[in-house]
Amino acid sequence: MTDRLAELSAAGVAIWLDDISRPRLTGGGLDRLRREQHVVGVTSNPTIFAKAISEGDDAYAEQLGDLKARGIGADEALRMLTTYDVRWACDIMRPAYDASSGVDGRVSIEVDPRLAYDTDASVAEAKALWWLVDRPNLFVKIPATEAGLPAIADTLAQGISVNVTLIFGLDRYDAVMDAFLTGMERAKANGHDLTKMGSVASFFVSRVDTEVDKRLDKLGSVEATGLRGKAAVANARLAYQRYEKVFGSSRWQALADAGARPQRPLWASTSTKNPDYRDVMYVEDLIAPGVVNTMPEPTIHAFADHGVVAGDTVTGHYADAQRVIDDLEALGIAYDDVVDTLESEGVEKFSASWNELRQPIESQLGPS
Repeated sequence: MTDRLAELSAAGVAIWLDDISRPRLTGGGLDRLRREQHVVGVTSNPTIFAKAISEGDDAYAEQLGDLKARGIGADEALRMLTTYDVRWACDIMRPAYDASSGVDGRVSIEVDPRLAYDTDASVAEAKALWWLVDRPNLFVKIPATEAGLPAIADTLAQGISVNVTLIFGLDRYDAVMDAFLTGMERAKANGHDLTKMGSVASFFVSRVDTEVDKRLDKLGSVEATGLRGKAAVANARLAYQRYEKVFGSSRWQALADAGARPQRPLWASTSTKNPDYRDVMYVEDLIAPGVVNTMPEPTIHAFADHGVVAGDTVTGHYADAQRVIDDLEALGIAYDDVVDTLESEGVEKFSASWNELRQPIESQLGPS
């Protein structure tokens, strides 16, 4: 029997689960994915936690009761609930962390998304989450907003591993990689062991097609129809091209010589939102050495069932990818406007999920 997920891993793609919940932890589901489905990492975000807590009331009831008895407010209760789950997930993924010498086995938790435009508060929150989880295989997620860029560098300079999230645009990705290099240079100067640190840059995929396809559908031309479903993969491939340039530079080599590992590109939002598209297209079309693909469980199972590993599907396609972006511009679909819109909407959606998560907890515990 073909083990398609093993083939994907052998092609250089680290398979991470884009989900977390208390029932998944207590029932052993996460550990089974690690042992049987080649899953070597976990990501979470406010939307995932909102869904987990709303659907797992019984699993969280005892801890919420204890927090209420102690007079804990909603914001601090959220930190305790989420860091408890993430700490547990870190322990489950520890064998993958040890087996990969710290490259994989990582679990991500995001700073409060309401802080996305506040540099100092984001750094303070990142430090608090690092202390609360207290596991070496944690990633603290910081959004790649303009205010997030210095927060990324400052957090890395503290010796804290970072997952940079909500990346949509290529120029912003350049700035993220620069923030990573700056942070690691400062971490080295501060005496931190670079071999213990890690980072990924989470480049969102399917949302790009959702936004671009919406604009193409308004045009309705033959040329517009022919570009549907192509922007997201093209954008991610061009991001990998920039990754190769930065991590082939002398600036990076100086850090590599000190034991640092590259900030890997991570393909996020890789479930297809359009049922007309192949359900594993954002996996099959983005295979390249040294990347992470974080998938919801149905996408993992879909790839295990019928995914195709056709070698590297990224590095030989840069010219075609650029042509897609150029053709979109020629139709009046401005790339910069698309990615700016997606970043703003991404922050808003995560903030809305945080508030959605916070409200029922506040109703049980009282205001912070």
